[in-house]
Amino acid sequence: MRIQRGFEPSAGVGRAVAIGNFDGVHLGHQQILAVLCRHGRELRSPTAVVCFEPQPKEYFAKGEPPARLMRLRDKVGRIAEAGVDELRVLRFDAQLARLDADEFIGQVLVGALRARHVVIGEGFRFGRERRGDVDLLRRAGLEHGFAVDAVAPCLDDGRPVSSTRVREALAVGRMDEARALLGRDFRMSSRVVPGERLGRTLGFPTANLRLHRRVSPVAGIFAVRVSGAGLARRPGVASVGTRPTIDGREWLLEAHVFDFGGDLYGERLDVDFIARLRDEVRYPDLASMTCQMQDDAREARRLLTT
Repeated sequence: MRIQRGFEPSAGVGRAVAIGNFDGVHLGHQQILAVLCRHGRELRSPTAVVCFEPQPKEYFAKGEPPARLMRLRDKVGRIAEAGVDELRVLRFDAQLARLDADEFIGQVLVGALRARHVVIGEGFRFGRERRGDVDLLRRAGLEHGFAVDAVAPCLDDGRPVSSTRVREALAVGRMDEARALLGRDFRMSSRVVPGERLGRTLGFPTANLRLHRRVSPVAGIFAVRVSGAGLARRPGVASVGTRPTIDGREWLLEAHVFDFGGDLYGERLDVDFIARLRDEVRYPDLASMTCQMQDDAREARRLLTT
């Protein structure tokens, strides 16, 4: 899949285009991508997804933004897996925020992508003050020669699947609900960085991964499965937090892979979150923390073998 930034016109013929944030690439997003690829095949045209960095909610947030479910790198991988040909990443800044809906259509859909078919979610809004909607897009399509498909929400338990619902489930540790909305386990991926090696001295060597997020969608202790660097969904236990017992400040994902003694420094790992065990807490001493870590490991092994 080709990745292009900005408003530069794409080469070749016009495209079937989908627009959105696609944070998490949940089942609703997957439905939109499937419709996009179907139209691409029918038109014999390349397919393109337009997304925004930072996400508009992050740009407009007063204080902490909503927790990002997925880094751009991981989003790229999921969208590519759906069979999309091109990802157009637009920097969401003051200039883009000022574009009204008609300007967005003219500069992005017509000018940059020469859209032949546009696919959006039914409630999608765009342009300055979110004034653009499906009806405006359809009227513009009549003028500029593209059709519009507004995809109905994907429902789970009678409610629309959304990134907000995924965040809410993750925030309280309902991993089964998040899995049902995503169509897979919630995953964090990053490269292993050097740590203080405290876990190794306590009998729990960990792979330390930076989150690359301002706000984490999960926090606490989890049963996980780890892939990458020759590992394939190996069971383990992981912590996401600041390590208050040792006065830590930086948010980290620390994963301990059961029955593994290899060197993972510099390797890229995928950590799938299976079940939440408990909150992260401050212990009076390292001995108390180690006892709890042993209990966590036993519980994680039990959950991952049932």
